[in-house]
Amino acid sequence: MLSPTQGFEKIWKGIKTEWKLAFLSTFIVGLLVHMPIMLSDIPNHDGLGSLYFDQNMVTSGRFFLTVACGFSSYYTIPWLIGLLGLVFLGIAASVIVEVLEVRQTWAVVLTGGLLAAFPALASTFAYVFTLDGYMLALLLAVLAVLLTKKYSWGFLPGALCLALSMGTYQAYLPFAMLLSLFAIFMLWTSTREKKVATTLRYVYMGGLGVGLYYLILFVCLKLQGKELAAYQGINAVGSGQSENLWNTLVKIYRDFFAFTLDGKVLWQNVFTLIAMILLVLAVVVTIALKLKSGSWGKIWTTVLIVALAVVVLPLFTNVILLVSPSVTYHLLMRYQWVLYLIGAVALLSHLGSDEKTAVILQWAGCLAVAVLVFSYAVTNNIAYGNLEKKYEKTYAYCQRLLDRIEQTDGYYQGIPIAMIGVVGDEQYPVTDLTFDVTSNMIGMSGDMLLYTGENYKAFMASYLGATLNILPAEAMSEMYYSEEYISMDTFPGEDSIRVIDGVMYIKTENTAR
Repeated sequence: MLSPTQGFEKIWKGIKTEWKLAFLSTFIVGLLVHMPIMLSDIPNHDGLGSLYFDQNMVTSGRFFLTVACGFSSYYTIPWLIGLLGLVFLGIAASVIVEVLEVRQTWAVVLTGGLLAAFPALASTFAYVFTLDGYMLALLLAVLAVLLTKKYSWGFLPGALCLALSMGTYQAYLPFAMLLSLFAIFMLWTSTREKKVATTLRYVYMGGLGVGLYYLILFVCLKLQGKELAAYQGINAVGSGQSENLWNTLVKIYRDFFAFTLDGKVLWQNVFTLIAMILLVLAVVVTIALKLKSGSWGKIWTTVLIVALAVVVLPLFTNVILLVSPSVTYHLLMRYQWVLYLIGAVALLSHLGSDEKTAVILQWAGCLAVAVLVFSYAVTNNIAYGNLEKKYEKTYAYCQRLLDRIEQTDGYYQGIPIAMIGVVGDEQYPVTDLTFDVTSNMIGMSGDMLLYTGENYKAFMASYLGATLNILPAEAMSEMYYSEEYISMDTFPGEDSIRVIDGVMYIKTENTAR
């Protein structure tokens, strides 16, 4: 029987060097980039109501999220959640390195760096209360691909992993699909046998995984006596309420190129633009050299495979729009774009280091990706800085508002309060200087955290220690369009708060109706 020391030594020796490098690079870069938000309590608008949340979101199709987030408890503990999330992400980096057969040290380290610094992860950190669950979902998605690739019957456990990943966060389905496509491309440009049979394993894994997801979801909904919610169009999936297929395909390709070329995420300044161009040129030259040398097989067969992959890539990347065309497609759901950068790194790493041209191409890719990782780190921290300022401005605003509420004639503890929730933007200077950087980083841009009455209620309770009886939005349906409400001032105007028929009405928005 092995002692603990002997057991750990045996396990450590059994882990490949590139796996260790991938994990450590992801974890260390992740700590360096995201430490500001991990060491702070900086909620966004959704986080205000999620300081404790059991993550039972089966009505949104996420039946496994409550399990995935349970390791860190259901309290918002940014430091612990962040550590767990980076551990899951680091293991996912090791899996990706194995799937793409990345062996060169520089490529392995930059793969981890890209995963840890890509802005989609920063947007996920803005919703830190669910980050560890989402990172576990990403790990399960890539693990599904690795199991399918490594073992003849690996598509069976792979399908289970995919189902649980989707049951945690459906947005990582494209991640698994893209990684599978890359693995299939590597298969067909190699000399390996049983190409068709191996390719079919990925199809089996995907089909069984999605089918198993819907089966488990259906059972969970029945057991809890619930139905799918309308959020993000999840209840319309498979119900025939989707858009025309052709229009959806057009939308998929248009969105893909719009985000890729002008999404202010992949590149944001002249440095990242030059780096991106340099990386693309290195990839194009590498593909040309591979085709010319015939190392990928017959040239016309390879050209056909490359062309087919290019056509299919946008569809796989944006498959969420095919499943649910009405979805609001924000940055949390676009993490899969990082695989294009990682795929470029993997491709260049396969050149070897024997020829001068290969070395030059690898240096070009290495420097370009290093610039991108650094730039993304800067972008993320600009966003975190603005998120902190949003909190501070919201705190100051709510202090003033609470004081006015309590000083209004007719106020008493528990008085019903009707309010829209948004903050008027004419009474206060616009101080968000980050919009060009954070415009596509959901939850990060803007000046305030407040959008609904529930946001006020949660913020007042958790950060100011005041319990307000804020009514649901439908309570405003009649009052909102009345001349009396329209004539009220916007806070902090003198006539911005009134008590009418026992209900306190607070006007925080600008109206010019």
